[in-house]
Amino acid sequence: MPTIKTDDGCPIHVEVAGSENAPALMLSNSIGTDLHMWDDQASAWSERFRLIRYDRRGHGKSGVPPGPYTMERLGRDVLAILDALKVKKANWCGLSMGGMVGQWLGANAPDRIDKLILSNCTDHYADKGPWNDRLKFLREKGLEAMIGPNMERWFTKAFRDNNPDVIKRMTAMFVATPRDGYIACGAAVRDMDHRALLPKIKAPTLVIAGKQDMATTLAMGESLRDRIPGAKLAVIDGAHICNVEQVKNYTDTVLNFLAT
Repeated sequence: MPTIKTDDGCPIHVEVAGSENAPALMLSNSIGTDLHMWDDQASAWSERFRLIRYDRRGHGKSGVPPGPYTMERLGRDVLAILDALKVKKANWCGLSMGGMVGQWLGANAPDRIDKLILSNCTDHYADKGPWNDRLKFLREKGLEAMIGPNMERWFTKAFRDNNPDVIKRMTAMFVATPRDGYIACGAAVRDMDHRALLPKIKAPTLVIAGKQDMATTLAMGESLRDRIPGAKLAVIDGAHICNVEQVKNYTDTVLNFLAT
């Protein structure tokens, strides 16, 4: 699979599946994960779409240039991928940080986005203290010291108790994230303020919110729906990483929206 260099020279690892003649669907995952966060969806979605997955800078097999990063920088990485693959327009499904990048794309590159799915995300953080605290903690102690709180944020207790193999897989993905890459991306999340961008989004938009998501709450999802013209809201009974916790529901929710 290709490695694509952005305009500032950062190598981005990309994987593509499905027919080149099918409409494109690009996926963008949360902070602290890599493109394999979407493994449970990849088979079903690649049957209908040219599926494009990538590791954002600072994550997975992509480069880790010095931070901090910004949402604009991360959005321009996406445009570099689309250009390299000669994809004029793509559907977008982004979860958590991926949804934040999607907001930037929807407002600033409307000619490149067909339909927009913004999952388990928000448009800004009024209180930046928790992010400052998290990044300070990571600088001092590393990702391994944050495994417990992170898994509690990502998944409900019932899911954690009943799916130890999934938690083991997601934990391994989390701790494999380069610390500097997580911190650089975390700064982009902390500093983001997309409130003024939301009314500019013209693509048909679906907001997905987790009913039990404490990281980006249902109220945050409702706010996104209300501020994006014509947006719809789907609520899934899970915590933050809804596509892993509720595989079938999430997979079908996205497919149904893209089919309309």
